[in-house]
Amino acid sequence: VGQAVDRAFGSLEKVYGRILRTGLRKPGLVLGLAAALFAVAILVFMLLPSEFVPSQDQSRVMIRIQTAVGSDISETDALLIKAEETVNRHPEVIQTFSFVGGMGGGGGVNAGMMFLTLSPPAERKMDQAEFSAVLRRELNAIPGVRAVIQDTSQQGFTAQRGFPIEFSVRGADWDQLVPISQKLMGELTASGAVTDLDSDYRVGMPELRVTPDRAVCADVGVSVDDVATTINALVGGIRVGKYSTGGRRLDVRVKLMAGQRSRPEDISRLRARARNGELVPLSSLVLFEEQAALQAITRRDRERAISIYANVAPGHSQGEALRVIEALGGGLPVGYRVVLGGSSLAFRNSMSSLLFAMFLGILIAYMILASQFNSFKDPVTIITILPLSVAGAAFALLITGQSLNIFSMIGLLLPMGIVKKNSIILVDYANAFKEKGFAAREAMEKAGPIRLRPILMTATATMMAALPPALGFGSGAEIRMPMAIAVIGGLILSTTLSLIVVPAFYVVSDRLAGKKSGVGPQEQPNLSIT
Repeated sequence: VGQAVDRAFGSLEKVYGRILRTGLRKPGLVLGLAAALFAVAILVFMLLPSEFVPSQDQSRVMIRIQTAVGSDISETDALLIKAEETVNRHPEVIQTFSFVGGMGGGGGVNAGMMFLTLSPPAERKMDQAEFSAVLRRELNAIPGVRAVIQDTSQQGFTAQRGFPIEFSVRGADWDQLVPISQKLMGELTASGAVTDLDSDYRVGMPELRVTPDRAVCADVGVSVDDVATTINALVGGIRVGKYSTGGRRLDVRVKLMAGQRSRPEDISRLRARARNGELVPLSSLVLFEEQAALQAITRRDRERAISIYANVAPGHSQGEALRVIEALGGGLPVGYRVVLGGSSLAFRNSMSSLLFAMFLGILIAYMILASQFNSFKDPVTIITILPLSVAGAAFALLITGQSLNIFSMIGLLLPMGIVKKNSIILVDYANAFKEKGFAAREAMEKAGPIRLRPILMTATATMMAALPPALGFGSGAEIRMPMAIAVIGGLILSTTLSLIVVPAFYVVSDRLAGKKSGVGPQEQPNLSIT
């Protein structure tokens, strides 16, 4: 077996030697083609769907149920039971837990939560995303029910609800903020980029607002305090005493009977006593207005804000949805703005941080190589292959249908170290030949075939290690696959092209530096790897 492998590598070295000699005849053309390939990779990156983290099939689904404003606990419970019956008809559901009441700003007794446990993915015909789409359609078809399905695999990365789309609309005037946020939600729904759109703006039960007419009250001799006391005593009740029973002391409260205070018209028939002792009807002293009451006025960073949450619609990406949101936010009136939060903000920050890490890694690698080689030119030659490792990862993600996320971005960084090491092997060995009097082109033609075997061995070993997670077996495969695929794609393309591009740049840079063949040996650090 060893002899067969040696013969195979010998044949491969001869073939590579011929290709290398051909490429070094026109090194400028090789570098031009490599630059064009990198430009195409940039376009591919722009086409890739982007997201913070990929969704996982964890066999768990969380559903937020919202019923009509004013629904009491029994009405909400009855609708929740209908939702349970709808859910339990599916054989994919093996366990259901539900309760009435909101969670995380979901409302009061007119809201409910459902937690579903599904059978393992191998035992289902639909994955979790497809099953969630079916539940979304069936539950929202129940009269009086609005269902929002949340992917639990997106939770835990931020302190908020855990939706992939989270942002807030902020401004000073609450009366203007509400219609602006509702208009924005309507435009966002029309874009088709999101689904399960929801917000923390909740309108509660209608309330009756009583506004005294101060001028009339002064004319008839009834104070505003008397009006308030009358309404409070007859509708809300006043404590007139206490009594003890069973070891407990209970309040004795006096107020109108329930049938006498259940409608707004009942209050208008009440009477307040004037200073002259006469009873004046409240209908002549006050104005009545029935309005919906807010459950809360929310603020973020000392600004009035309405938070909006959503899932990414099928066929779209988190990055695309955020671009739509930012475009819509640019058209808001002066004084009102859109501020990303939760997973949306984490997505933006993580992408910029990883790009900074990539740039910093290249800079530090150059500084270390410059000190080792005692040269400014050779480190540049070595790192020329790094853009092509990124290009290989981009093409691999596009072909396999993976997204650009924090895990695939980590997969972009790993091949850089491997291919940089391959370039070091080539450049250092070529420098050793130059010290013996060979020209740059001849030195690289001799160094390339000799160092082919260690380059292929290192790259192949790394790719074989990344192959099992790239196949996507086992739980959590959705997270491991993008990173492994990016590593494999980056290594395949960069290793293949580094055998041509790095020698071509080595020859071109030597020409630009004005070096001539036959120059005496120069001191170079011995970094050869055997």
